[in-house]
Amino acid sequence: MRYRLTIEYQGTRYHGWQGQQNARTVQGDLLRAARELFGVAVDIQGSGRTDAGVHAIGQVAHLEAPKSLPEERLVHGLNDLLPPDINILAASRASDRFHARHHAAGRSYLYQISRRRTAFGKPFVWWVKDRLDVDLMRRAAAGLAGMRDYAGFTDKRVEKDTSTMVLVQEAVLAEAGDLILVRLRASHFLWKMVRRVVGCLAGVGRGEISVKDFEGLFVGSSPYPARVTAPPSGLFLEEVIFPGEEFLRPLEPVLGVSRPRELPPLPPLPHGENTARVQEQKRASTGHAAGRRGGAKGRSPSADRTAHGGGSQRQDPAARTGPGSASKPVRGQGGRGAST
Repeated sequence: MRYRLTIEYQGTRYHGWQGQQNARTVQGDLLRAARELFGVAVDIQGSGRTDAGVHAIGQVAHLEAPKSLPEERLVHGLNDLLPPDINILAASRASDRFHARHHAAGRSYLYQISRRRTAFGKPFVWWVKDRLDVDLMRRAAAGLAGMRDYAGFTDKRVEKDTSTMVLVQEAVLAEAGDLILVRLRASHFLWKMVRRVVGCLAGVGRGEISVKDFEGLFVGSSPYPARVTAPPSGLFLEEVIFPGEEFLRPLEPVLGVSRPRELPPLPPLPHGENTARVQEQKRASTGHAAGRRGGAKGRSPSADRTAHGGGSQRQDPAARTGPGSASKPVRGQGGRGAST
């Protein structure tokens, strides 16, 4: 039984899509979850390999299993067994001849460049600190459409029998808040091709190379594309298109990075009002301090002690009575009220 799976994943923790013996990969985690769900060996093949650290919001794979499960149960069952950074979006029954990679007619990649530092979006963007001229980048990207040789934008370790001729169907730039979005849609892609194209477009935006220099990278051999390869963090496999399907996805950020809100400056106080208020505060502060010093200077130490209840002398009861008043016994001097 064969199924078509649509998958999203955050590639930060993974060494790419393709299964490896000694490294954690997206395909490897999917295979483990599917084998546990079905209880038998299964096969999962993706529409393309994404590099280490590259994400996907629309990867497609086919799952081959010896028995069937309801589609909804398949989605929920796999997601319950997968880590939180891999998610099955949809599953549908497919023809036994369906192959996710061989039958794909095109693929779309999205790259996110951030023009500011972001506390939340760092794993999903490339922060370029330099000012970028987006209009120049658009002019350079306009020449990417059509069939061209991208040998200068791929790694030299690419397989020798792999054609470097690529039909680019769409190359477009858009701005969303503080993000610059670069979308490339093509029949297929070479290893590191998108990241090197984006790195060179950023070079045009910085003013390192001109639009004419960018065009010259398609002829001859230059070390520049390899030197400015964009990091994998900003790259997403956006969608895989099969024959008979339309590409309708809007160009929008996966994770937005909004521009900081610009607050208007606070209105200054009128000069006269401000000066009068400061002088009034100074006078009040000075007068309060002087009053404390003056009050303390005019009192005797014994008066201070008496006022604060400290060090006062006990007065003789006889002194409190007038002539002819009877003296009352004082506690502690005998009589019934004496304490023992």
